[in-house]
Amino acid sequence: MSRRGPKHFAKLAFVLADSDEPADTDLSHFRDRLLSAGPGDELLDLWRRKLTAWDVEQGTTWSTTTARTPERRAEIYDRLAFGPDLRKALDATVPVHTEAGPVTISREFQSWYTREGAANRSFYWASYERLLRRKGWSAAAVAGLDEAAHAVVERLADPTREDPYGARGLVVGYVQSGKTANFTGVTAKAVDAGYRLVIVLAGTLNLLRGQTQRRLDMELIGQENILGAADPNDPDALVGIDYQNDEDWPSKFVSFGARPSTLGAFDIERLTSRDRDYMALERGISALEFDKADRTRPLHDPANLHASRARVMVVKKNVSVLEKLVNDLKKIGPILGEIPTLIIDDESDQASVNTTDPKKWEAGTVTRTAINGQISKLLKLLPRAQYVGYTATPFANVFVDPGDEEDIFPRDFLISLPRPAGYMGVQDFHDLDGFEGGGGQAEKRHVRGIYDSTGDRLQEALDSFVLTGALKLYRAAHGVPEGPFRHHTLLVHESVRMAEHDALAQRITTMWNHAAYTGPQGHTRLASLFDRDFLAHADGSLPTPATYAELKSHVAEARRLINKGGTPVIVVNGDSERDYTQPALDFDGTPNVWKILVGGTKLSRGFTVEGLTITYYRRTTQQADTLMQMGRWFGFRPGYRDLVRLYIGREEQLGKGRAAKTVDLYEAFEAICRDEELFRTELARYAPLVNGLPQVTPAQIPPLVAQHLPWVKPSARNKMFNAELVEVRSPGVWEEPTAYPEDSDDLRHNTECWAPVLGALSHAPVALGVDGGAHYDARVGTVSHKDLLTVLCDLRWSAPAQFAPHLEFLLDAAREGSTIDDWCVIAPMQTSARRNEARILGHGPFSLARRTRRRGPLFGAIRDPKHVAAARRLAGAADLIGNAAVEQHVRPRRGALVLYPVVESEPRIASDGSIDPRDLVMAFAFVAPPSTALGDRPLVRFRAIDSTKAEAAIIDRDDMRS
Repeated sequence: MSRRGPKHFAKLAFVLADSDEPADTDLSHFRDRLLSAGPGDELLDLWRRKLTAWDVEQGTTWSTTTARTPERRAEIYDRLAFGPDLRKALDATVPVHTEAGPVTISREFQSWYTREGAANRSFYWASYERLLRRKGWSAAAVAGLDEAAHAVVERLADPTREDPYGARGLVVGYVQSGKTANFTGVTAKAVDAGYRLVIVLAGTLNLLRGQTQRRLDMELIGQENILGAADPNDPDALVGIDYQNDEDWPSKFVSFGARPSTLGAFDIERLTSRDRDYMALERGISALEFDKADRTRPLHDPANLHASRARVMVVKKNVSVLEKLVNDLKKIGPILGEIPTLIIDDESDQASVNTTDPKKWEAGTVTRTAINGQISKLLKLLPRAQYVGYTATPFANVFVDPGDEEDIFPRDFLISLPRPAGYMGVQDFHDLDGFEGGGGQAEKRHVRGIYDSTGDRLQEALDSFVLTGALKLYRAAHGVPEGPFRHHTLLVHESVRMAEHDALAQRITTMWNHAAYTGPQGHTRLASLFDRDFLAHADGSLPTPATYAELKSHVAEARRLINKGGTPVIVVNGDSERDYTQPALDFDGTPNVWKILVGGTKLSRGFTVEGLTITYYRRTTQQADTLMQMGRWFGFRPGYRDLVRLYIGREEQLGKGRAAKTVDLYEAFEAICRDEELFRTELARYAPLVNGLPQVTPAQIPPLVAQHLPWVKPSARNKMFNAELVEVRSPGVWEEPTAYPEDSDDLRHNTECWAPVLGALSHAPVALGVDGGAHYDARVGTVSHKDLLTVLCDLRWSAPAQFAPHLEFLLDAAREGSTIDDWCVIAPMQTSARRNEARILGHGPFSLARRTRRRGPLFGAIRDPKHVAAARRLAGAADLIGNAAVEQHVRPRRGALVLYPVVESEPRIASDGSIDPRDLVMAFAFVAPPSTALGDRPLVRFRAIDSTKAEAAIIDRDDMRS
């Protein structure tokens, strides 16, 4: 069943049993056994793993249902021939796994990596899977990793294929969300399948490279491969082993019980170690000589491949290191063409992307940056090399020229990993579904400004650090499973300038020495902060004292741990590698790192700050990917997520002199969070196949990159190539333009364009709503599709390219035999006593919505979330049921448009109740009806630069499957 899906369980059990007579054909004993199982029961755990794995399995040969659905679970039960009672029992103990899985955008590929084939060769994957379960991973988490890793490996080239092919792919995770676990799983599956050289490009620091090496050694390569032929019981034989003094060696390192080659598998040889990057092949060229059972056949032939050893190296992204590797490989000769190779590039948008200006290249010659050039040489030397980049900020990668065959553009696949369970990400710090004004629950729980009425809140951040340390000690003493909390950190990130870090560290040290944490003054301050902040936002599921008096005894111990070593502060500013090898900052080797870290750029990527609980952040940047990577507060916070606090700049100066501008860092983070979430949402929309073919391929991804703030670009300018979106088809999707003009004449022009629509609205408001959702009053009316297009085509915009693709879609709807008849127009009315109302061009009155622009011509969210459901139902959303006022307006080919007359400051209302059209932004949102779907018609159409075309001309891609 593991290899070919679920089978008739009672029959299988009888075949495998010793008895000659069938017994328990109704499986009642089996059901009772499951119902009586307690936590940790092996039988229940086994079925939890199997059912969850079957729930999530994609591309199966045994299933006709969609993964992660009740229908898939029902099919599993049918195939197992389980009756109603047993189904009910299993549903109670193993709920259907319906959480989202990975989203894949892919070219068509040749299927070779089947589930059955993977199960037949799974030595290293099975070992890794067992380790994850021992570490406490849930069945759902392991199954999800299995699914995502399988999706990567099946899109690599078959390592045994005769003609060499090098796939290029990109895996997109979340910042600090466990991408290493995914590429460890991919590596395990890939070497099992036959890849025999693995090169991991791991960051730009020795520390990061060493951390990755240690992780792979500990969880994948294992004790026996590290020791080689050395006797583990002979102390003299262990001299020189790089983990000899590691407190986790050997107990936490994978053990296979014997050398894998003696167990019917194959060994892995390390070409780098924890403390030694790639220097040169230690034994010369012979280090990459592969034994062949049949020397008349190439290495990639199955007769040779599966018995040969695999080689793994973890290499820093450093020019000199990569040059040594390239030069050594050149000496090896023709065998390179026979070696199935996997290159994994961690943080692949850092240093790996070619950032030279194409306009400055010599005719016909690509000029590459140093590291990009070495990666390109690696790919040319190894024709069977598969390149898989990993990043949380993919924008630089998807803007790589898709026509450059020697570069790292993910031409074959892009996989977006789901948000992991227990992960604290953007939704925990930003209320993305709210509208202007902020103050939602996520912000109230976790976000604080840099300043309050008394000035700088750095002292409060220090106090919060001490309080949360005491709370962790309290929870550890009260049996929280995650306790004792090994590490506890505060990150202060104010400037990129290293010269300012020492001064800041000195300031913090002085504040610390005068904080009097164990005296009356300090306790009074901590008690006040505890009551108004941490007690008010405590997680009821975790032990939290009812009063500060109960916590007081833990404060002294928290202070002692933080002050251990004589100073609470460590400067980590990236001036040299020694910053990251300070003993007090060794998260792997030091039992307790309880410190305040002051740093800059190098703390913003790759380097994981363990135990991070309080962040004081005010560094500005104009690039979304850089800003997102600075979000060290994202990650897993088991047992203390309710204690996490982010002190972030709300009004900071960017630039100097006349070019200076005031920016809101929290607002900027929210904007890039919206960019990221929209990108993931768009990928999910286009991922399903249409008639068995991809809707989009990776080469068509760049236009899906959004930009909510004009001053925060998706990536550095030298990483972005031209891509112009022509059309976005969005049947049933709420679309919300935000690029409205600022010029008063343009505003008046737009308002006057809407006059016929305003005149079509009812005078008396009606109550709109859907079952289980909010109801609201609104004026409603209908206009024909032709009349609405007349309005939309005449509107003016601050950034016309933003709405143009949507307008093209609506124009197409008229060309395609009128797939839209008309529109139900909704003008929501406010009912609060503080509402603003005005007459517009003699019509109304209408409610005025107060919104602000986000430091430029673009607004943020225009909508009020409670208006969305009724509009979707009016546009034919079948999963909703509206009230009578809604249902009477529903028609098969009718869309919904919501009008938001917006003011950006206190409105100036004339004596007759009217508002000047020049003071009004006529904003709107729309939902097109499902009738615009047009079967297999692609959802997106655009123009993009492809350097392989003559003179890099702009190519119009009408057929998204080409």
